[in-house]
Amino acid sequence: MTAEEFREQYQQSIPNEPGVYRYFNDNNEILYIGKAKNLRKRVSSYFNNGDLSYRILVMVRSIAKIEFTIVSTEQDAFLLENSLIKQYQPRYNINLKDDKTYPYIVIKNEPFPRVFLTRNVIKDGSQYIGPFTSVNSVREVLNLLSMLFPIRTCTLSLTRKNIQAGKFKVCLEYHMKRCLAPCVGYITEEEYNENITEIKNLLKSDFGSVMRFLKRKMNEFAEQLDFETANTFKEKIEALDAWQSKSTIVNPRLHNIDVYGYSEAKNFAFVSFLKIGNGTIVRAKTLEVKKQLDEAPEEILQRAIVEISFGEESEMQAENPEIILPFEVEIPFAHTLVIPQAGDKKKLLDLATRNALYAKEDKVKSLMTSEEKNPSFRIMRTLKDDLKLKELPRHIECFDNSNIMGTNAVSACVVFKDAKPSKKDYRIFNVKTVVGPNDFATMEEVIYRRYKRMIEEEQTLPQLIIVDGGKGQLSSAIISLEKLGLYGKIPIVGIAKNLEEIYFPEDSIPLHINKKSESLKLIQRMRDEAHRFGITHHRDKRSKNFTVTELEGIKGIGEKTTNLLLSHFGSVAQLKKATLQEIATLVGNAKAAVVMKYFEQEQLN
Repeated sequence: MTAEEFREQYQQSIPNEPGVYRYFNDNNEILYIGKAKNLRKRVSSYFNNGDLSYRILVMVRSIAKIEFTIVSTEQDAFLLENSLIKQYQPRYNINLKDDKTYPYIVIKNEPFPRVFLTRNVIKDGSQYIGPFTSVNSVREVLNLLSMLFPIRTCTLSLTRKNIQAGKFKVCLEYHMKRCLAPCVGYITEEEYNENITEIKNLLKSDFGSVMRFLKRKMNEFAEQLDFETANTFKEKIEALDAWQSKSTIVNPRLHNIDVYGYSEAKNFAFVSFLKIGNGTIVRAKTLEVKKQLDEAPEEILQRAIVEISFGEESEMQAENPEIILPFEVEIPFAHTLVIPQAGDKKKLLDLATRNALYAKEDKVKSLMTSEEKNPSFRIMRTLKDDLKLKELPRHIECFDNSNIMGTNAVSACVVFKDAKPSKKDYRIFNVKTVVGPNDFATMEEVIYRRYKRMIEEEQTLPQLIIVDGGKGQLSSAIISLEKLGLYGKIPIVGIAKNLEEIYFPEDSIPLHINKKSESLKLIQRMRDEAHRFGITHHRDKRSKNFTVTELEGIKGIGEKTTNLLLSHFGSVAQLKKATLQEIATLVGNAKAAVVMKYFEQEQLN
């Protein structure tokens, strides 16, 4: 896959969220599985980085399809990546292909149990907590545990017989207060196991139980006036209160749970599946379901659950998982169904649903034409939906009137094509039939003139007309459209400035489009552009009229002479600076003398 193909097909559809991505070749074989804190940035780096190794470049050229699964945190991505790599053994993965796995904390099945880090899970009755996503996080946990509950680290066989026989002596760990010396009987097995119980509670994130235990111990020593030991437990309470849990994904007590998220479009649906074991995601996939008829969501989800549960990759035939669903579905095998409304299970359902939604959006984008992917197309489609238009408004025209006390009235028409200004099609109308400040009559005149000419010249008519103003301006424009036989054939709306209300013909109640809507922003942009274009020409017209009026006020100087002087000198100000001889060269001595006399008298006045 080339960088251009990636940007066209995937770059915008991949989310800026943590997750796991999978690369496939033309034969639908998994080439590589990776994790990312930000999926879009990580995946994009394979196609936008020129310093990749030869091995990675070969893999990138072989990519035909990209899939991804979003998760809640970067830690979750570690765990899911590990599970998927072990399941599929992709060709280009090298870090996790061997038997190496993530670390656990083990509580050994022995007298005075040890608690330590391990990567090897042995079925010897010991208890394993994990997996954890980082060795450093495991060591942080163990450091906290050793401070709160000093436990032995030696490998001595601490049977009751050996202890009573006095085979052992205290070591440096005891003197450093990191062990309570069970080897010489300084702590009983019952007292030691009480600490182990609280260690288990802490590893299960049951901080309340551990906190109560430590406070009870602190109060007991305080009552015995052993304030030094009581203060030690107080420090432990403060340390536990400040420590943040390094949870891997969800509540570690959640086990053997299947979660299904659902999303659908017109002709297809997506079901996202997450399998939770020991509080982590152990499997994840998204199934595309092509609709044959107009099946109900319940029927589609039921079909997908059966496919996932009893397909070739199924791991649950011998199990009876709890199933989390977005809505009620009849499942033809033993199960416990849950439709959560809050809590950790609801978070899992939301996560699965987000994966299904992303898969749907990716599918929709893949089916879109290059034109439909254009942001302008999206804006026009939004405007079409907001205004309930029958066709896409690719050609829109907007009108705005400009005048001051009814003088020099002009009306501007700006044209947008494919949601962008088409300045070569802009038009200015000098109002001919209206006397005085009358916006309604002005709008009626320019609308009639504009579309009468377009009809006569057989030009393509717009799909939408916008007039700047409320019901009055809109009604005036409709009069002209009716005269031309266009009313009802071209949609027309008015926009009132104050509240940004959109008025429709024959409807007294205006439409209020969301202020953040792209369609309203387009209408506002056209209205503002028409106002800018109109006011610019209005000012030019006023300036020109003022200049011409001043020179034509000179008795004996006509329009032809005025135009000749202005054309040569550029302005009245420059003309006033000219000498008699310079003016006479253009218009003759007699007229030059008249002009100079007028300016001299004007200066005296």
